[in-house]
Amino acid sequence: MDTTQKISALAITFNEAAHIEGFIRSLDFADEIIIVDSYSQDDTVKIAKGFENVKVIQRPFEDFSDQKNFAIQQASHPWVLFFDPDEEVTPPLREEILNAVANPKADAYLVRRQFYFMGKKIRYSGFQTDWVVRLFRAESGRYNGRLVHETLNVRGTTARLRTRVPHHTYTGMDDYTAKLHRYSALQAQMLYERKKRPNLFHFLFRPFYRFWHQYLLRLGILDGKEGFILAYINAFSVFKRYTNLWLLYRKID
Repeated sequence: MDTTQKISALAITFNEAAHIEGFIRSLDFADEIIIVDSYSQDDTVKIAKGFENVKVIQRPFEDFSDQKNFAIQQASHPWVLFFDPDEEVTPPLREEILNAVANPKADAYLVRRQFYFMGKKIRYSGFQTDWVVRLFRAESGRYNGRLVHETLNVRGTTARLRTRVPHHTYTGMDDYTAKLHRYSALQAQMLYERKKRPNLFHFLFRPFYRFWHQYLLRLGILDGKEGFILAYINAFSVFKRYTNLWLLYRKID
């Protein structure tokens, strides 16, 4: 048996009960599936453990890079698939992944994500160039240490897969804004560790710029009301980032 073509499918989870069953079923072509869970408070772990071919490890969450690098260390096989549970591994993508592993022309492969928000396909708003590495040789990739919005550092060559990946990150407004608030808190922590101090410029100009950059320059206006809502809540998340940073300096929870 050619073990060089074996695949470890990895994911990190926290309260992903809405996606996890379909996500695991879409990965049935992988030779192993490993879920690293941050002590979910819903049925994520229960659902995942219902599959015989899934290994679930519960581990406290420090940051995204740390959690993902830990997951990579658990992989038993040469190739790693690392999708988010709210991304859809479609049958055409599955075939393209298997072909890439059987006849590798690179050490890592990027996929282009298709973002869905409030039930609508978002064609603009900055998501038209959303490429991320999702398939790579286990020995060739580690995440870059950022607490959030981490990227994979690849030692070797990269290529792009043709099939787009549906990204269903929106399950409800409260859930979506709560996710952005968590990201804002981690971004604030990174700024704090770099000794960056907030000022009036950050509170006033940065959110204002984020809104108009996403809505006009990145053509969010063409996505209709959903594009406006996305630009607005992302601008507010920038404001929340610097508010969290100010609270860190004031030692206020």
